[in-house]
Amino acid sequence: MTCTAVAWLPVLSLLLFCIGDSASLFLPDSKELRQLLSRYEEEADRNSIGNAAGNRSRRAVRWSDREEIIQLHNNLRAGVYPTASNMEYMVWDDELERSATHWAEECQWDHGPHDLLMSIGQNLGVHMGRYRPPAFHVQAWYDEVKDYTYPYPHECNPWCPERCSGPMCTHYTQLVWATTSRVGCAVHTCPRMNVWGQTWENAVYLVCNYSPKGNWIGEAPYQHGRPCSQCPPSYGGGCRNNQCYKDSQRSETEDMNEVEKPQVPLPPRTTTKPAPKPKPSAPRKPVSKPSTPKPTTPRTPSSKTPSSTYLAQSIKCETRLRDKCRGTTCNRYHCPANCMNKKGKVWGTLFYDVKSSICRAAIHFGAIDNSGGLVDVTRKDKLPFFVRATKNGIESLSKYNPGIAFVMTKVEEMNADCYTTVAEICPFKNPDSHCPRIFCPTDCKTQPSYWSPVIGNNIYTDSSSICKAAIHAGVISADGGFVDVLPLDKRKSYVGVLKNGIQSERYCTVF
Repeated sequence: MTCTAVAWLPVLSLLLFCIGDSASLFLPDSKELRQLLSRYEEEADRNSIGNAAGNRSRRAVRWSDREEIIQLHNNLRAGVYPTASNMEYMVWDDELERSATHWAEECQWDHGPHDLLMSIGQNLGVHMGRYRPPAFHVQAWYDEVKDYTYPYPHECNPWCPERCSGPMCTHYTQLVWATTSRVGCAVHTCPRMNVWGQTWENAVYLVCNYSPKGNWIGEAPYQHGRPCSQCPPSYGGGCRNNQCYKDSQRSETEDMNEVEKPQVPLPPRTTTKPAPKPKPSAPRKPVSKPSTPKPTTPRTPSSKTPSSTYLAQSIKCETRLRDKCRGTTCNRYHCPANCMNKKGKVWGTLFYDVKSSICRAAIHFGAIDNSGGLVDVTRKDKLPFFVRATKNGIESLSKYNPGIAFVMTKVEEMNADCYTTVAEICPFKNPDSHCPRIFCPTDCKTQPSYWSPVIGNNIYTDSSSICKAAIHAGVISADGGFVDVLPLDKRKSYVGVLKNGIQSERYCTVF
């Protein structure tokens, strides 16, 4: 039996958008590469001599631009479609920044230097005239997605610029290459620069170097699947913003603690109920619990169910989040059908500006389709910008002004039994938690209290039976039905009341 080793070659590519250019490269930890990079470092140190004592050395990228570049890269990587199961969180690398600085100062509209191109990935951008932030070029690289069909190029030509026969997409694929986890960029103003045979004066040149390199011929940029489900073992199961992440992960630069505050969208909740913990002091529960198989067609609650059963607010297609109330009781919304072609602008991708239409952003994100449905929303802190993308038939807009953001998750449905508690399926977490919509079976009212306790009145302990508490509160009848649950922080005391044929228990915390 013989084996043949096949070497896949990387693709280098260029982009001109009155903006851009790109390539892709890999950074092994070799003695030769360290010596090469140390030469750039020594040159940078010599340039910094003469600065006032205590000042930072000269940087090729402003700190605010550097934060914007890394945050935009991670937001775009987190929002790829179809979803990525092995996308790694990207951090800033000072050595890559120094090598990008060295090349940007050469003012050559081409990839280089050649002694590094076999080791790193590289995307280039250039513009002249009015000011554009580096994020403008990064967005242009990502926008090549319109010419790319996962998992392999469709209309774009990966061999550009050597044998171009169509648009390029290799800037996009390098940007979203799952195993590329480090980036370093430099911006330099070139007094005169030859761009495709024309002389540009005062051209602003952006160079971004990546490691490890991407764009290997014959490989997709990432593996499709549930986010973070195929992360390398070195990440220890950590996940942030749909990307493989470990708590110790950060740039090697001390100043990286100035970079983005963590903003983590809540992952979709599983519909599998964990096994309840045994209660030694109570009699054993029946071996066979009432089974309630989930039908394939949507169920409707009983006509006896009060309108207050659900926390969800019914809204219109054009309703914006900024127009709705704040707080945990304003996080679940029911969108009508046919919002795809209705009015209502959407700003952003994955993270959306609060001026966006809730329902159309939900379709864009993929939480619902054009038939409408339930969506959970979580407000986030202010973001410096929002990026555009076309997803699920809706084109969102870019916004380079700061704004309050929100993220969303699809509302899952879960079949519960008479013994299911909030503590088992969605315990309280600060600042809030999202629970699935629960479907309760019939006959929970008759279950003994030591198997399915109810403790409290309107506000119940998280160890209470959800379905029996729902009957006690009057939100469903003894025939069962759907109910929404809102986890809250613990209370000092709970009262016991006889309501709807169920006697609840009282409970006081002893200090």
